[in-house]
Amino acid sequence: MAKFFVAGEPQESESKQTTEVRNPATGEVVDTVPKGTVNDIRRAIDVAAGALKQWSQMAPAKRGGILLAAGRLILEQEKELATLLTKEQGKPLRESILEIRRFVHTLDHYGGMAKSLRTAAVVLDNGRHGLVLRKPIGVCGAIVPWNFPVSLMGNKLGPALLAGNTVVVKPAGTTPLTDIRCVELIDKVIQAGGGPRGVINVVTGPGSVVGEELLVNPTVRKIGFTGATDTGRRVMQSAAKDFKHVTLELGGSDPMIVCDDADMDRAVSAASVGRFFNCGQACLAVKRLYLFDKIADVFIEKLVEKAKKLRIGNGLKTESLMGPLHTADQRKEVEEQVADAVKRGAKVLYGAQRPKGDDYDKGFYLQPALLANVDPASRILQEECFGPALPIVRVKDLEDAIEQANNSIFGLGSSVWTRDINKAMSAAERIESGYTWINSAQIIYDELPFGGVKQSGLGKEHGEEAIDHYTETKSVVIATETRSEAVGGE
Repeated sequence: MAKFFVAGEPQESESKQTTEVRNPATGEVVDTVPKGTVNDIRRAIDVAAGALKQWSQMAPAKRGGILLAAGRLILEQEKELATLLTKEQGKPLRESILEIRRFVHTLDHYGGMAKSLRTAAVVLDNGRHGLVLRKPIGVCGAIVPWNFPVSLMGNKLGPALLAGNTVVVKPAGTTPLTDIRCVELIDKVIQAGGGPRGVINVVTGPGSVVGEELLVNPTVRKIGFTGATDTGRRVMQSAAKDFKHVTLELGGSDPMIVCDDADMDRAVSAASVGRFFNCGQACLAVKRLYLFDKIADVFIEKLVEKAKKLRIGNGLKTESLMGPLHTADQRKEVEEQVADAVKRGAKVLYGAQRPKGDDYDKGFYLQPALLANVDPASRILQEECFGPALPIVRVKDLEDAIEQANNSIFGLGSSVWTRDINKAMSAAERIESGYTWINSAQIIYDELPFGGVKQSGLGKEHGEEAIDHYTETKSVVIATETRSEAVGGE
C-alpha cells in the first residue's frame, strides 16, 4: 500500500481506510492509498506552517539549487515514474515520459530563476528611498487534477517553493501515486540541502474532506487549483471566506482556425495531435476546428486519414498511440456529447465507437471521432469536450471564424494557421483567450505566462508572473536624513 507523505515521512491515515487506484486500460488495481481525514490534512497544514520560517529564510539561490537537484534526481527515475503514471492514468508510456520531463523542465526553470530575483528600488522625495520586497505568502494548497497529475503539480510547486512558501498537495483521487513518489524525491533533496521537514507534503483522500479543509483552513493562505470550471467556482467561493489568494486554471474549449493560405500538412498534424494527445483529455486540447470553405474538403480528408492511423491500446504497449479514457464516466460524457451533436444533424466522419475485443472490453476505450455539420447549439461546441471527439465547422472568412471562436464561455487557448502576418496578428489580438499559437502546436512554455480569461480561470501559471501569484509585495520607505514634515496618508 502506498502512503501519503507528511513531515518527511510516509504516513497512514488515522481512518485506517484505503482507496483503490485502478488502471483505466485493464481495470486492475495498481495500488491503494490512505483515505485521509480532516485531522490528517490539518496535521499536514500544521507541519507545513512549522517549516515555513526556516524554509522562507533560506537564500533564494539555495532554494533554487534544491529545485535543480530535485529535477536531476527525478530524471534518474524517469522510467519508473513514467510506468507508474501510465498504469494509474492510462496514457501511452511515451506521453508519460514527456510529462515527467515537462515536470522537471518546470523545476529547472524556476530553479534557474533563483539568482535573478531582485528587490525593486526607487528614489522618492525628501531624501527617501523606497523598496518593494517580495515575501512568501505562507502555506499553499495545491489541488491537482488527474489528466496531467505530475506536470500540473509542477506548475504550482516550482514558483511556490522558489518564493519560500511551504506546500500541501491534494492529488486527484484516481492518480495520486506518481505525485506521492515525486514529492518524496523532492523532500529528500530538500532535507539533504539543509531544509526542514514538512516543506512539501501530500495527503490523499476525498475532495469533500481533504480538499475542503485546504480551502477553509485559515492557516492556508494560497490555493493553486487546476480542474473543471464548476469546481473552480466552488473553490473560489470557499477560499473567499478568509480572503485566500487563488490561482484557478479551469476548463477550455480551444478553437483552431485554419485559413485558406495555411500550410495544410502542418495544420492537419497539429489538429490531430492537438485533439487526440492524452486521449483528448487536456484543458488546452484543440476542441473546435474552424476551416475556411475553400480548403475544408481537402483538410477533412487528410485529418480522417490521420485519425485512422491512431493505434488504440494499453499505454504500456509500445505500439499504442492513444490510450483509454480515464474513467467510465468520462467516456460516457463524450459519447453523450457526440450523440447530442448527431441528433442535431451532425455527421460522424470517422470513429466514435468503442473498439471491441478482450483487451478493449476491460478498459475505457473510444475511437477518435471527427464530426462535420455540427449545429452551433450542440453540447460539443457549447461545453468542454474532455475526450477524443472533434467538431468541425466551415467558415466563410476570418471574421466569421473569430466571431464563432469567441462564442464560448471559455477562453483558455486558441490557434490560428495562416501565412498572412496581418491575419495572424488580427486574430491574436481579437480572439478571447489567454494563449494563442500561430502556425504552432499547443506547446506551453515556462517562459510565458499561462492562464485563461472568461470562465477559463483566474491568475497566471508559468513565467515570472507565477512568482507574483506566490508572493506578497511589501513597500518599505527609508529616510536618509531627518527633517520636519507633515504626516499624511491615503
